[in-house]
Amino acid sequence: MNARKLVSRNSPGYTRAMLQRRRPPTIADVAREAGVSLQTVSRVVNQHPSVAQATRTRVNQVIDHLGYQRNPAARALVTGRSQTIGVMVSSTTLSGPSGVLLAIEPHARAAHYWLSVAGLAHHDAELVGPILQHFRQQGVDGIIVVAQTQAVLDAVMAQGPNLPLVFVSSGQVGGQFSRIDIDQRAGARMVMTMLHGLGHDRIAHIRGPVGDLHADARALGWAESLLGKANQVPHGHPLLALGDWSAMSGYQATLALLSRPERPSAIFAANDRMAIGALRALHDRGLSVPADMSVIGFDDIEGVDCAIPPLTTIPQDQSALGAKAMDLLNAAMAGLAPVDAWLEPNLLVRASVGVAH
Repeated sequence: MNARKLVSRNSPGYTRAMLQRRRPPTIADVAREAGVSLQTVSRVVNQHPSVAQATRTRVNQVIDHLGYQRNPAARALVTGRSQTIGVMVSSTTLSGPSGVLLAIEPHARAAHYWLSVAGLAHHDAELVGPILQHFRQQGVDGIIVVAQTQAVLDAVMAQGPNLPLVFVSSGQVGGQFSRIDIDQRAGARMVMTMLHGLGHDRIAHIRGPVGDLHADARALGWAESLLGKANQVPHGHPLLALGDWSAMSGYQATLALLSRPERPSAIFAANDRMAIGALRALHDRGLSVPADMSVIGFDDIEGVDCAIPPLTTIPQDQSALGAKAMDLLNAAMAGLAPVDAWLEPNLLVRASVGVAH
């Protein structure tokens, strides 16, 4: 019978022998193989600056060689942080909420955080409590809420999450939380100012769903500029039609507007999909854009620069929004005071607008 070779627990060979038995390597294995202390390995893993470069390089080489993986739970116990952020976002295919989520992720990763994402189907405020409880159980370091309805905002604030929190929303939030969004109302006023400057005085608006915060803000900007009503969108106005964000709803709303006694000279759709539907409806009725009617959208989604004609719109700088949301959450996690911030929109003029006739 062959005698099994014994390996001293204190030798580098011990680490290799244990690995041959398929035991996951530990931080102690890394320290033993690199010839440094556990504290030094911990400092390298946590990117602490007080480690000599040669030592840092040697430890990282051993980590790669052994295939060592940090234990997140153990790290959280030591540091008090999970390096995870909870993001609550509307479950939708629309470019707004999904675009914000995609914009937050790289900025979070650059700050060494990973995302735990929870969706709210149909803006269901009843799911807010279970989602926040899940985030607490995960031990997230902070939360970003991308909210499209006031009901979701109110539900989050009522729960009192007791964690650093930032809202990405155009709704009303309490003074104890930071909020960031692109100024949707200002974007609508920008559209109206340009159309007025081109001589348009019959500017129709295809608004988004009532209760959607972006739809409400854009409709308020339209009403404020056209009708002088600062905080009211008049229901039943002959230049107002209701859509649901889809291209088909924009198509149908445009046909309804064209059937009314006073035809508009321009259409401002609350998003680009509805504006695409408006372009199709005008084409089907034999009307030319912009010679017979101007059309403007909102969001600058993929492909609208290839519409016929290319669509004038208000771009949503999702990357800047994601970066600012992450900056505000970092500030909240550092204990700084809440901030209420708005990003200024800009108007991207293409060939779908012209002088009124």
